[in-house]
Amino acid sequence: MDSTTVALGLSIIAFLTSAFVFFQLRDAKTPTEQTISITKPLQLQAYERLVLLCERIALPNLISRVSQPNLSVAEMQVFLVESIKQEFEYNATQQIYVSQTAWEAVRNLRDQNLLLINSISKSLSPNAKASDLNRTIIEAIMQEERAALHTFTTDTVNAEAKKIM
Repeated sequence: MDSTTVALGLSIIAFLTSAFVFFQLRDAKTPTEQTISITKPLQLQAYERLVLLCERIALPNLISRVSQPNLSVAEMQVFLVESIKQEFEYNATQQIYVSQTAWEAVRNLRDQNLLLINSISKSLSPNAKASDLNRTIIEAIMQEERAALHTFTTDTVNAEAKKIM
């Protein structure tokens, strides 16, 4: 065999090998129907959990669930803050299944609620009771223009979930 034939043979083998590898990699990058059928329910479940989280850390719901009027303002502040932090930490893993927009909305809700609780707590007398803190928080929410931040967050999470449905 002469060198031209050997070179042509090696070129054909190299071309076929690279074409094979190209198609294998291309097929590996596209999600299969099986992958989609596994991840879609996980994503929807994650959005469902985030909606539940939003409802649980919505201040009116949280206050009605954990209210202990005999506590001091400082004790109730700690109780509310810890409840929000625990709820959020329990659901933190859901962020890998949801959009960045949905996760940021939930994180903003948490941060705004913590800010409101802490700022109102500082504005009250140290002798005030938990019931005073709870009432003042509810009044502040009702006076706020964008009063239902948790409603906005829930709507955002719902809209993101509907994109994948």
